[in-house]
Amino acid sequence: MDGLNLLKTFLEVANVGSFSRAASKLGISKASASKHVATLEARFNVRLMNRSTRSVTLTDAGRLLQLRSAPLMEMVESTQSELQAHGSHPSGRLRVAGLHGLVQTDFPSLLSEFLTLYPDVHIDLQIGNRVVDLVEEGVDIALRFGRIGDENLIVRRLQRVELTLCATPSYWARRGIPQTPGDMLWHDVLTYSLSAGAPHIPFEVDGAPYNLPIYGRMDANDSSTLVAAALAGIGAVCVPALLAQPYTERGGLVPVLKEFMPRDIWLYAAYTQRRHNSAALRALLKLLETRMGGGAPGHPT
Repeated sequence: MDGLNLLKTFLEVANVGSFSRAASKLGISKASASKHVATLEARFNVRLMNRSTRSVTLTDAGRLLQLRSAPLMEMVESTQSELQAHGSHPSGRLRVAGLHGLVQTDFPSLLSEFLTLYPDVHIDLQIGNRVVDLVEEGVDIALRFGRIGDENLIVRRLQRVELTLCATPSYWARRGIPQTPGDMLWHDVLTYSLSAGAPHIPFEVDGAPYNLPIYGRMDANDSSTLVAAALAGIGAVCVPALLAQPYTERGGLVPVLKEFMPRDIWLYAAYTQRRHNSAALRALLKLLETRMGGGAPGHPT
């Protein structure tokens, strides 16, 4: 029997002076109430109550236990109430790790809406392209971009991201327009550094992912910088289509290999099961999924 339950029964009997009335208030039988007190007496090896057919009175040891345990039980019950409220009402600090490019999207306005809806939540936002260890670094949720691998995390798809591979007309005229993904091996490519590893372009060939290792003429952790470099004619760049759209529509950048662009690139949220118990995290996930559409093409970088 849980010691706290035994103490709870003892205190109720001590307060009302009756096993039957205490049992009725606790929703247990009189025999169970008597057994709980007897179990406590056996554990402490001391008599706590004097029993008679008319009443129950405390011994000196019983009065000492009542004096010391009453504040303890009050604290336990208060803590239980606070924890239950914490589990249902979003509050506290929420640590979010995101990509540099998130600040160029609707994410800041979503955070503003979230903080307005939940004034008891404080957001600690960490921006960077390094893949963080959620457990080691105490991060509640990471917003990541790319293909979803076999991570030991819970993953929620937020928005599908369309990519485009493009360069200036003068660059393609000088270096030739590629007809297959393999042709990009002979081109200068401006690469986006999301994580460690060899630079590559994500393609899709015959319905299967195909990452083409390439020579990175320039590497940066911000796709807007890479687009500017592409406009300067330095090389070709593979970025979210919406980011390049103002330039592709006017002909400043020309897309190629459209039929090989992947359809499995996502902006997604990753978190651990333990962190999901947070009401604040559940509320943020719900808002992100609702506002981002759970599949509509977008651009996180």
